[in-house]
Parts: sequence; C-alpha cells; structure tokens
Amino acid sequence: MDIKNRKALVFGGTSGIGLATVVRLVADGASVVAVSRNPEKASDSVPEGVKLVACDVTNEAEVEALCNAEAPYDILVSAATGGNRAIGPFLSMDMQGFKGSFDKLWGYANVVRHGTAHLPDDGCVVLVSGAPARCCRPGQIALSSVGGSVEAFARAIAGEIAPKRINVVSPGTIDTPMVPLQGKERDTAYTNMTAKNLIPRPGQADEVAAALMFLIQNEFVTGTTVDVDGGWLLT
Repeated sequence: MDIKNRKALVFGGTSGIGLATVVRLVADGASVVAVSRNPEKASDSVPEGVKLVACDVTNEAEVEALCNAEAPYDILVSAATGGNRAIGPFLSMDMQGFKGSFDKLWGYANVVRHGTAHLPDDGCVVLVSGAPARCCRPGQIALSSVGGSVEAFARAIAGEIAPKRINVVSPGTIDTPMVPLQGKERDTAYTNMTAKNLIPRPGQADEVAAALMFLIQNEFVTGTTVDVDGGWLLT
C-alpha cells in the first residue's frame, strides 16, 4: 500500500505505540485521525495537522458514530487498551478485574465491526495484542487470555472481511507511558521485567510502530501476528 494521501484512523493514537504509529503515518504522507478517550491529554509529540477525536472504544455507539463521521478511510489501527488490566494469580483474582481486562477485546470488536464497513477492498486493519498471549509469565493470566483472544479473533475474521486485510502486532515489554514510574525506579522496573529476554531491554514504541507499518504496507499479509518482543517467546 502506498500510504501517501491515504487516510488512517488510529484508536489509542495519542500516546505510546499508537502515537508512534501516527508519527510514522504522517511522515509517509497519510492524513491521520488520532482517537483517544481523553484527547486533551495528548502528548506534545502528536504531529501538526493530526485531527484529535474523543471516543471510548468500549462504547459501541460512539465507535459507530465516529467511523460513520470520518468515512471514507483506508487504514484502521487500534492500540487502545480499553481500560484496566488485572495482574496476579487467577485463583485469587477479583473476577470483576478479570472480566474488565477483556474491555480491550470488546473495544477491538467494536472498531472492527463498525470500522471495516468503510474500508476499501485494499484497506487494512491492524490490532495490538501482547507477548503473554503465547508465553504467559506468572501473574499474567488475564493479559494472556485477552491477548490470545485478540489474535484468535483476527485469524477467524480475516476470511470474512477479505480482500480487506487484518493483522496483529504482539509487543513484549515496551517503554511507554502505561508504566507510571519515573527516574531510577522506572529503570529498575524495566531492567527486572526484561532480564530474561534474549534482548534484555525494553522495546521502544517506534520499534513496534515499524511492525505496524509493515503490516499496513505489505498487501500479501493477512490473518497473522508479528512479534516485536526482544525474544520473549523464546524464554
């Protein structure tokens, strides 16, 4: 896909991986709408000319209205987490927290359900899962379950929406604003989280965005997952 002069909707596009993808899309000549629950909190790194729109991906009516209002477009990306994520042993986990973790899946389902209707036949969708989907570490039962559901969803629906394409990027530990720690405490946390990886450091949002761009541009890829995880799956 030649991205120049194409239009992209990026849910979760005002911070982290979503923002890094927005930056790359704009650099390649795309027109971008960055969607966020709170766009007024958008990073100063949002490129000039990007349209900021408020939307809660877990609210189906809001997603449908937004997709209708912004149509037509060619690229649909969702890196929106959908809400809180439960961490810890499943057998002692608050079940409402476990259920709430699936807001990410419901958000993606809303985006795909209402977003693909306005994509051209050569349009594409890219979602973001996570390394725990296929290599669950202690305390990540909820993350693994949700990520696995996202990847299975993309594979299952790929045939239904063809020739439009849908793919998934699966990041490992990435240095993004989702981790609120600062300074030395932040460095220590990331060092501990990535110590077992074959590449023992956190990834950068732009490294994940590069994989999203590959899936957007390569018209011979659909229903697959690309890992950007520092070797997480091999540990």
